[in-house]
Amino acid sequence: MTVRDPPVSALAHIPGTEGWPLIGNTLQYLADPKGTAERFAKLYGQVHRSYSFGGRTVSLLGPDANEFVLLDQGKFFSSEHGWDRVFGLLFPRGLMMRDFDEHRVHRRALAVAFKPRPMKSYLQKLDQGIATGISTWLNASPSFRFYPAIKRLTLDLAAVSFLGDECGPDLDAIKHAYADMIAACVGVVRRPIPGTQMSRGVKARKFMIDYLGGQIAARRANDGHDLFTQLCKTTTDDGALLTPQEVLDHMNFLMMAAHDTLASSLTSFVYFLAVNPDWQEKLREEVNALGLTPGEPLPYERLDELPLVEMAFNESLRLIPPAPSILRRAVRDMEFGGFHIPQGTHIAVNALYTHHMPDVWPEPEKFDPLRFTDEAIAARHKYAFIAFGGGAHTCLGLRFAYMQAKCFAYHLLSTAVISVPPNYKPSWKYWPIPLPRDGLRVNLMRVR
Repeated sequence: MTVRDPPVSALAHIPGTEGWPLIGNTLQYLADPKGTAERFAKLYGQVHRSYSFGGRTVSLLGPDANEFVLLDQGKFFSSEHGWDRVFGLLFPRGLMMRDFDEHRVHRRALAVAFKPRPMKSYLQKLDQGIATGISTWLNASPSFRFYPAIKRLTLDLAAVSFLGDECGPDLDAIKHAYADMIAACVGVVRRPIPGTQMSRGVKARKFMIDYLGGQIAARRANDGHDLFTQLCKTTTDDGALLTPQEVLDHMNFLMMAAHDTLASSLTSFVYFLAVNPDWQEKLREEVNALGLTPGEPLPYERLDELPLVEMAFNESLRLIPPAPSILRRAVRDMEFGGFHIPQGTHIAVNALYTHHMPDVWPEPEKFDPLRFTDEAIAARHKYAFIAFGGGAHTCLGLRFAYMQAKCFAYHLLSTAVISVPPNYKPSWKYWPIPLPRDGLRVNLMRVR
């Protein structure tokens, strides 16, 4: 489907700003996405236009807008064309870059890799890797930068649980490849001109495609339980195997999403537990109530016995969502909020804005996991919390994320107390995936 930008005049009736020549509002969104969204909403309303990342975008803000766009009952919105400006050269044809019936077919095929049997296999790998990683941290200096450490650990875990043990010798090259692809996502230059971040990102994608592509035949012939092997053997509704290119596109995207968003999410989770020691202790009591010996594997069947961990993890995702904005593009004309929105318009819904709306979340800056009791969730708009997206494109790895967060919390809280320096408050860089600018300074002390 070819989708063209609407003429400037077709968006003139929507209030907003063009920003600076050429770059528009890009630097404002990169520097302070939450403050910029709140300021523009106050100036122009919850439906407004701006110019960023090389094009005009209409923002639709608030839970009703989230539901309209993400549930997409009218099939107005393309995820592929929405994310193309960010991911098109780096993660094309991954699940997020497919729409409607094609997306449904591929999502159903990929869901096989997240069934209980393979999930149990992934948890075994996570258990071993997380326990070893935390033990290494505790045996080193008690003070360290948490984000680089958890990013290394989550990539190690993703590589082993998604690729199997065979990737060991190539792990450093894989790490460099994904670092280059992630950096290219928000590079100012959007073409692979030599010397640019985008050029390095495109080369890194080629490396990963070549690396993974050379293994597909062997994976289809063995009985491995890692995610890559599962995808190599996955079939669509008509019984046909995914093509090699489809396997590669999905695998490359899932590897990025599995480690980078989790590294970000676990970093904010640890920070909020460190500055809320009362909640840290409540979660530690819940972990200890499992009756397991510290270091013992966490059984898959007991994941549901950690509801406070899940609530606290959700609250950290509310405060710092791993995807601050979710992008779409209109494939048909529509109306929303009293405004006509023409075909081709780039659309953004803003999780960071919605998650801090005081009329939806009283005292929005306060860390309060009790916002995620069953009763509180039932009383709230279904699209007030969109850390995992919504509708047909709800994150396929949602259960994997919760499983890894619970496994991490179990091993960390049963062995260590987390703190940060007095009066310490990190500055966060939000694009493309949130991270603390200074790496997050934490202290870990063994539980006595």
